[in-house]
Amino acid sequence: MSVRSAPAAAGVLIAFGVLAAALATGLRQSFGLFLAPMTAEHGWTASGFAFAIALSVLLNGMFQPICGQIADRIGGRAVVMGGAVLYAIGILGMALADGMALFTFFAGVVMGLAVSAAGMPVIIASLTRLLPETQRGRAVGLGTAGSSFGQFLVVPLAGFGIAGLGWQWTLLVMAGVALLMIPLAGPLNDRPAPKTADTEETARQALARAFRTPSFWFLFFGFFVCGLHVSFLTVHLPGFVHSCGLPVAVGAGAIGLIGLFNIAGSLAAGELAQRWRRRELLVLIYAARGVLMAVFMALPKTTESVLLFSALMGILWLSTVPPTVALVARNFGTRWLATLFGLVFLGHQIGGFTGAWLGGLIFDRTGSYDLMWTIGILAAAFAALIHLPVKDPAPAAMPARA
Repeated sequence: MSVRSAPAAAGVLIAFGVLAAALATGLRQSFGLFLAPMTAEHGWTASGFAFAIALSVLLNGMFQPICGQIADRIGGRAVVMGGAVLYAIGILGMALADGMALFTFFAGVVMGLAVSAAGMPVIIASLTRLLPETQRGRAVGLGTAGSSFGQFLVVPLAGFGIAGLGWQWTLLVMAGVALLMIPLAGPLNDRPAPKTADTEETARQALARAFRTPSFWFLFFGFFVCGLHVSFLTVHLPGFVHSCGLPVAVGAGAIGLIGLFNIAGSLAAGELAQRWRRRELLVLIYAARGVLMAVFMALPKTTESVLLFSALMGILWLSTVPPTVALVARNFGTRWLATLFGLVFLGHQIGGFTGAWLGGLIFDRTGSYDLMWTIGILAAAFAALIHLPVKDPAPAAMPARA
């Protein structure tokens, strides 16, 4: 039964892909909960633990295009299944590591590769390749929303596990749970058909075409801004809220609200990406981020203003993903989509590293986050403008060669 002609088959495909993305994100986002108990028991520094987690984020961006290239050649199913095995090995290694160097290897290097193989970009690329044009935006929106759902489902359960079982047993259970991604990846059977013509575009040709196309670089640097915003707020918003004299619980609630409203924002963006011009949608999202941050900085910092800002920012949080994926597919086709979107995602992760690091550097130097907020507002304006010239062609068969 063809996925392109059978709604039930398409529904199963989307459901399994969404659950795989939710599980992958939820497990990864749980690692911060282990900082306090693991550093206390092993006598490690918090900065050493944090460096290992940050290393996985950076390597995730570096490994993503490589995993995308493999997925484009052999199909997403095998890559996600391999990533699930690496997830289990990485988490198991974290649980059993008795030194910081070994922990950094498993939490940083192994998990960086695991997240690249079994993460959202490969899953979304597989869904986009398998589904008809009319269902792709919705599928990408659901996959992005599923990541936030996983954060809300898995992270609290990991917290309960630490409280009831202890951190080590919780990690061991999580290693076993990671293997559930193997059956969930079963329907992602997007293995390319054998090459039948000498005129089929190769990966090298697709990369060369993308690199000399301005729209690719506009999307790359626009996604850099998305990563800068996301990491800055994820890492530093609780500290900013606390520096404004508000309780720590308000900062935690702010991050939770962002994730919660991101579910609605991602679903809405997925639907709009099917019905509206994707370029204009990205311009609107980035411009709205800049306006929202500017208004928030001008308002008194109260519990109400912080939570309202977080809810509205959550709607805009990862709503950039569906139109960005759609534009990559529209401009360059789906044959090498995991590779090309992996490269665009590298821009997001470089931006994420920059936002987290620069926010801390500015606060250390100035004792305030004001300059970083200003940079975030200007970056939003830059991203809105740089998407204006992006080509947004109508669906059409891609040419065999550039």
